[in-house]
Amino acid sequence: MKVMLNKYTNVEMDTAVAIGNFDGLHLGHQYLIEEMMKMAEKKGLTKAVFTFDNNTLVQFKTNKVNNILMSNSQKILLLENMGIELLYLADFTEKLMHMSPYDFIKQIIVEKLRAKLVVIGFNYKFGYKAQGDVEFLKKAGKNFGFEVVVIDPITYGNKIISSSYIRELINNGLVKEANALLGRPFTVSGTIVKGKGRGKGLGFATANLKQDTNYQMPKFGVYKTNTYINGKSYLSITNIGSNPTFDDVGFSIETHIIDFNKDIYGEKIEISLLDFIREEVKFTDKDKLKIQVKSDIEKIIESN
Repeated sequence: MKVMLNKYTNVEMDTAVAIGNFDGLHLGHQYLIEEMMKMAEKKGLTKAVFTFDNNTLVQFKTNKVNNILMSNSQKILLLENMGIELLYLADFTEKLMHMSPYDFIKQIIVEKLRAKLVVIGFNYKFGYKAQGDVEFLKKAGKNFGFEVVVIDPITYGNKIISSSYIRELINNGLVKEANALLGRPFTVSGTIVKGKGRGKGLGFATANLKQDTNYQMPKFGVYKTNTYINGKSYLSITNIGSNPTFDDVGFSIETHIIDFNKDIYGEKIEISLLDFIREEVKFTDKDKLKIQVKSDIEKIIESN
């Protein structure tokens, strides 16, 4: 897959392009992209996706700093595995934010992407203050010579699948439900950094994760997880929260990898959240915390 990061670069071939933020690449996004790919095959067009760099997009979201469902690297890998041939990952800038719908179509869709087919979701909006909509795009397509296909909403259990709904589920600790809509486990990635050594002192050494992107914050509590190190999966238990027993400030992500005792400081890992085990609890002493963690681990092993 060719990945284009330079927003000033034009593509060199006619494309069928799926356009959207595609945060999370959930089942609805996957269906839209797969439909685009089928049509691209029939028309002999390059299968392309136009989306935004998460790190630049989040800067323009008011009071929503920690709400990304996937990092750029995760998005790139998933799109490549789907069979996308060209990914145009654009910086979301002030200039782009203030671009009129007409200019977005002419400069991005027509000139940069050379689109002959554009596939979008039913509620797609674009241009300054989201003034462009599906009907505007269809009319422009007739003038510029590209076809527009609109994909109806995809539902799961009578609920429309959307990134905002998935964020809500994760925020409430309903990761099993969120994973069903994503089509895979919600996964955070980052680097292991030195913590305060409390887990090891309790007999359960933990890896402390420094996130590499502003992920959606899950509900504070204890989770059954899989931890991936150098492509290998390990069953694990992860605490996300403020460690109330120790009166910490802020939050941390601490993972105990079951039956694992290697030094992984500085390693990049991924943690997939599989199920919510329990809420965070402030224990009166360390021994009670130790007993609870042991019980949590046994429960996770039994459920695996």
